[in-house]
Amino acid sequence: MDKLLLHPDRLFPAEPTARAIAQRLFAHIGDLPLICPHGHTDPVWFATNAPFTDPTELLVLPDHYVRRMLVSHGIQVLDITTPAGILDSRAIWRTFATHYHLFHGTPTRLWLDHTFCSLFGIDFRLSKETADRYFDHISDCLRQPAFRPRAIAERFGIEVITTTEPPCDPLSHHADIAATDWKVRVTTAYRPDVVIDPETTSFVTNLQAFAECTGEDTTTWSGYLSAHRNRRTFFAKHGATSTDHGHPTAQTLDLASGEAEALFDRVKDGDASAEDSEAFRAQMLTEMARMSLEDGLVMQLHVGSYRNHNPSVFNRFGADQGFDIPRQTSFVTALKPLLDTYGNDPRLSLILFTLDETTYGRELAPLAGAYPSIKLGPAWWFFDSAAGMMRYRELITETAGFYNTVGFNDDTRALPSIGARHDVARRVDCAYLAGLVAQHVLTEDDASEIAKDLAYGLAKRAYKL
Repeated sequence: MDKLLLHPDRLFPAEPTARAIAQRLFAHIGDLPLICPHGHTDPVWFATNAPFTDPTELLVLPDHYVRRMLVSHGIQVLDITTPAGILDSRAIWRTFATHYHLFHGTPTRLWLDHTFCSLFGIDFRLSKETADRYFDHISDCLRQPAFRPRAIAERFGIEVITTTEPPCDPLSHHADIAATDWKVRVTTAYRPDVVIDPETTSFVTNLQAFAECTGEDTTTWSGYLSAHRNRRTFFAKHGATSTDHGHPTAQTLDLASGEAEALFDRVKDGDASAEDSEAFRAQMLTEMARMSLEDGLVMQLHVGSYRNHNPSVFNRFGADQGFDIPRQTSFVTALKPLLDTYGNDPRLSLILFTLDETTYGRELAPLAGAYPSIKLGPAWWFFDSAAGMMRYRELITETAGFYNTVGFNDDTRALPSIGARHDVARRVDCAYLAGLVAQHVLTEDDASEIAKDLAYGLAKRAYKL
């Protein structure tokens, strides 16, 4: 039976001198606490601390990367049910294990092997033949207190973790967590897309719910803006330090009040044109920036994703199942209206994420190197990999430096992968820094301080945590 081992030098340079430097750098940061400033874990896990049912619920169903790869080979795990129509967890796990070879060379394989070995203490590889042994072993672990959600977070050394909620979420789970003496801090982030994007399903219904949860008249422009201020204040009272915006593009506008009001009147009834929808999203990015100056919330912008691209998956299972595709994105022209107004205001902190790698050196790094309001988020979604992280560092550092970035965030829905993802990011950063030390661009002392900031300090400061 093949052994499952985590090599201590994984992801470090092959060249001996640089590898030795990376080893020394990693020794200083490998055990630092984890700052998780943006992600999609479910706060109910931490509020109730209920045990996970089985490895399928824990590792397969919530993980977009796993589901995408299987679907790309014609395998839809949500179709694997018992005769009664209930998801068959063991059968799903066997299917996943049988096809585990599909993940060779992917970050998913790195994360899962790390999870199996370091979290569950498994020392043999997952395969069709070992599927049931894995399922039974992990299921046994999950019945133990040491594998409940809070215990897993503590084992990873999580200091703070941020979830992401829509604007009318009552945040009751966050209140429940805050009422305990649990040492891990759980915060939220305000994600208003469902009441900002006129092309969102049920946009009109969402506006009505927005009115109900805020007591504001969201049929008027002034009432609609007041509703956002209302909920931002509510989120901040529950620990939020940031907002998050997932837009198709980075387009911004800064219309005069009358023009903005007229635009809102055209989109509020749900029959807006594509041009008006894009214009409204663009205007609302500037409005959100304006509100950030008022309340101090950090603003995150995730763009470049063609969301829900697979219609079969979308029609059967709904939005946000992970079937997004990167697309070409422009920032220099698109952001200019917002930056003309607020780009030089140090009170604004705008963190940019993209799925268009071609913009790293051409647009994003120069923008971050020119405006005090802009910071660059880490390699995201499709580029949240060892190679993607290395490309990111190589393309942006010479223009933006290290200190116009915000460190790392795991952006995950799968709790067990958090430790593995941070481990990969820290190793890649040490490998990159080791190369600069070996080339005498940095001293090892400087590299050690930078490594600590990339692993811990930058994220904590950028997100005001």
